[in-house]
Amino acid sequence: MDVKEAIVGRRNVKQFKADEIERDQLLRWLDTARYAPNHRMVEPWQVVVVGPDARAALHHGANFGDAPVVLAFLSKTAEHPVDRDENIIATACFVQNFCLAAWSDGVGTRWTSIGTKPGAREILQVPEGYEVVVVLGVGYPAEVPVAKERTPIAEKLRELG
Repeated sequence: MDVKEAIVGRRNVKQFKADEIERDQLLRWLDTARYAPNHRMVEPWQVVVVGPDARAALHHGANFGDAPVVLAFLSKTAEHPVDRDENIIATACFVQNFCLAAWSDGVGTRWTSIGTKPGAREILQVPEGYEVVVVLGVGYPAEVPVAKERTPIAEKLRELG
């Protein structure tokens, strides 16, 4: 699968098969993801493998679609608002790279914002100086959702003289 196919084909998977994800494979996707663009090479991300106790404590309504793996992606905070924003953006690029690398191997992800709910920081043992960007379920899709309609890019494009 080429990169354009991965970008257009990737979906937010709602339900996963029980098939295990090999740790080596997971590490390969994370290793690929680290080539994300990031200002001044600060690499502001951390990844937390969410174990069964922490996963249960998060009380995700759909249990992350029964994904065999759950990961929390953290971003380094910063004193200056611009640096904080750049860190979050770089971490989001890292997450997108991870999602695309996994998708290219037939593995999907479920993007959730549950890491921002009250108590999640403690459950995920987020270190001081970091914040949760996203918590992903990761696994082989039980079903690939149909693509949702997207706004034509012409409606989102402005040109300046």
